[in-house]
Amino acid sequence: MILNGKENISGTAVTEFVLLGFSSLQGMQLPLFCIFLVMYTLSLFGNALVILIIRLDFRLHSPMYYFLSKLSWLEIIITTTVTPKMLSLLITKKKTISFFGCAVQITLYFLCGTTEVLLLGAMSVDRYLAICNPLRYTAIMSSQVCMLMVLFCWFGGFICIALGLIFKSGLPYCGPNVIDHFFCDTAPLTLLICADTTLVENIEFASSCFTLLSSVSVTAVSYLCIIVTVIRMPSAQGRRKAFSTCSSHITVASLYYGSSIFIYVRPAGNSSMDFNKAATVLNTVVTPLLNPIIYSFRNKVVKDVLKDAVKKIGAIFRKTVD
Repeated sequence: MILNGKENISGTAVTEFVLLGFSSLQGMQLPLFCIFLVMYTLSLFGNALVILIIRLDFRLHSPMYYFLSKLSWLEIIITTTVTPKMLSLLITKKKTISFFGCAVQITLYFLCGTTEVLLLGAMSVDRYLAICNPLRYTAIMSSQVCMLMVLFCWFGGFICIALGLIFKSGLPYCGPNVIDHFFCDTAPLTLLICADTTLVENIEFASSCFTLLSSVSVTAVSYLCIIVTVIRMPSAQGRRKAFSTCSSHITVASLYYGSSIFIYVRPAGNSSMDFNKAATVLNTVVTPLLNPIIYSFRNKVVKDVLKDAVKKIGAIFRKTVD
């Protein structure tokens, strides 16, 4: 949310920020680098694989998997926006990030993060319609409606971060430009502003509250209705299938909502940067890794598609060898 460099109180132009990263964990830098690198690589592979199989196999051409593919795209962007810089902080002496790099990072992170929050709400509505109104589901959730819902999530994400971006862009930043985080998060950046930040903090707090709590409310109401409907199902197999499908979404949504609310739906003065860093790792490294596993690879249809793909690849390989 920074558009240009300002001058600090000494009159020297500010051109970059210093990221402290995990400086308090001396001696753990290399192990953390290895752990996060493996998790980042696996999350990229897992989410890319989900996108690929959903696009290529007709069995996955339904609204639920359409939304899952969009979620995987968001996870790839979010984790790539933050994790590579975090990894470099762990093994290099260069701890700085330019104004432009900071602007790109914070804008992409919050745009995609807010869009993901709204998308999780849209996915809960999709599951509600599929389970509670199955006879009209296909007619309601057409491809055009799904596309419009995703576009609305992106548009809503942009609107939610735009006001804070506008107000924050013209404010001056003071030295020493040290950010106690591994990326350009809004709270530590606000501390570096050489002006009254009350308006900016209130706007960002209200925006976070509205986005997160509205999406949480939609998700909660949708799944409350789903639970009531599932309990009334006469078939035990139908109940198990419905609960299995919904439990994956509830797990991922709870992780993302919980960590996001912990970080952003609190007054700035009550924040602990160490806890914020841990919660941000959950959002940017752990959740993108878990999403393909929880949402897709535990799904029977997805597992069948993967098995068929492996068989086809194996058959092609055998023909090539022969």
